[in-house]
Amino acid sequence: MLSFRLRVLILLTFFTLSVGASATILDVDVSDLQGASISDAVVELIPEHSMSASAINNHEMKQQNRIFQPFVLAVQQGDKVNFPNFDRTRHHVYSFSAAKPFELKLYVGKAEEPIEFEQPGIVAIGCNIHDYMQAFIYVAQSPLYGVSDNKGRVSFNDLTPGKYNVNVWHPWQKTSVAVAPMVLTGEPQKTLELQLDIEHQDKPTSPPAGFAATRQSTQIELANAQ
Repeated sequence: MLSFRLRVLILLTFFTLSVGASATILDVDVSDLQGASISDAVVELIPEHSMSASAINNHEMKQQNRIFQPFVLAVQQGDKVNFPNFDRTRHHVYSFSAAKPFELKLYVGKAEEPIEFEQPGIVAIGCNIHDYMQAFIYVAQSPLYGVSDNKGRVSFNDLTPGKYNVNVWHPWQKTSVAVAPMVLTGEPQKTLELQLDIEHQDKPTSPPAGFAATRQSTQIELANAQ
């Protein structure tokens, strides 16, 4: 009888530890102060526990129909981004942001080399020929990040129990948002609701082809005249 009770105790203890150490699925819902879902918001989880280094990934921000796609791209520090131009119109991609200043002069098709983003931060992307073309790259220091979909949701799978700092960012936010702490205790699923005070705007859209071509031709002529 003593042996049986000891075995039951060991099994119960192991089961408790297993439940406490199980991974968590985290759903993050991002909305404005009125409760409307917000797309294109970046959520980054920064764990206090150490994580193994992740591989360097290649991403793509394409130029198509005379706009950048996607409007907001999230990458990890050290990742590389290609900027292919699928338009017949030449684009001149650049950034003056402190996190990554760069310039890809007028080209069609694939740029010669992808751009590496070595420092975390926000990188605003523009086109020197088409002022309406704007986009953003969020460079995360953690491998745990995502961009909210049309329902304002970002999902994370297989999160280890422990303490995390939650960072959220949107290009239209009125003020910077303080990093919020979060603790996962091993629950199988958890939902986190985040609210942002943003100024709603229209995302860049493709203008009529004639307008874009005329504008580009005029700007090139002005540049050549200087």
